[in-house]
Amino acid sequence: MDWNLSTIVVGLDGSEGSDSAAAIGASMAKHWNAKLLLVTVVRTPEGWWGIGGAPPTPEALSAALVEGQQKILDDAEASLDLEGVTYETVAELGDPVSRLLAVVEINEADLLVIGRRGAGLAERVVLGSTADRLTHLASCPVLVVP
Repeated sequence: MDWNLSTIVVGLDGSEGSDSAAAIGASMAKHWNAKLLLVTVVRTPEGWWGIGGAPPTPEALSAALVEGQQKILDDAEASLDLEGVTYETVAELGDPVSRLLAVVEINEADLLVIGRRGAGLAERVVLGSTADRLTHLASCPVLVVP
């Protein structure tokens, strides 16, 4: 079986693990002349404002999420060697696992590259790690980077 990588998806969350995943994904995209999709997914926050506090306006919340996502994508673009690589940045909102799986499916990705750790301890205990869930559910091979 020949494995031809034409599309690589990298999940970014601003963690050290996702930075390593992005570097490996970019290197592989360059080597294989594959399209690279740098994807960040922000879960809609609940309860950021604490007990008794007023929730932010939808506009303020949206602006904060977009700004945070754009910083993650901008930092990745600035730190990676993307010369000669065809790439796109993608900002998604929702459950990281389901949104990454959707990007993989829609783009018929040949590989998903993710960091081993990124979520907080509470989320890992309740939901299982994002990396673990993606390795079980993705329709393409998943490279988990420490």
